Amino acid sequence: MKVKESHVHEKGEITFFEALKRVREKSSFPKVGGIGIFIGVVRGETLQGETVKKLELEAYEKKANEVLDKICESLRKKKGVIDVQIHHLIGEFDVGEDLVYVIVAGAHRGDIFPVLEEAVERYKKEAPIFKKEYILTEKGATKSHWVSEREKGS
Repeated sequence: MKVKESHVHEKGEITFFEALKRVREKSSFPKVGGIGIFIGVVRGETLQGETVKKLELEAYEKKANEVLDKICESLRKKKGVIDVQIHHLIGEFDVGEDLVYVIVAGAHRGDIFPVLEEAVERYKKEAPIFKKEYILTEKGATKSHWVSEREKGS
């Protein structure tokens, strides 16, 4: 499968505004009546209430780009959807920093939101992107562990 565009980016390679610009520059943009956006950020607390110090994200980049491209292509075929873009960042991230941009452009708002949710759920389950959490212990030390999708939550 040939990847048409990059979906996995080193931290700093793409901003939200650059990702949005890619949607607006497409020749099909005049058909768009609305844009739905999901921006995933580093949460400062685990689901168990532990303090997150930072995250490290890695990817099997070639395969992740293929999977994300496949997700975008399949979702673009849905009724009323003009464009779908997923841009996932990798590297080290502090609490509050952006991790992923999911953008769905559609003819009408009703076409956008279900596809936006499906895009988020699918990239989380299907893309080989791996997250390592650095947690601050009660004693002030830092411990780290790789997080599986079952542990990630939302």
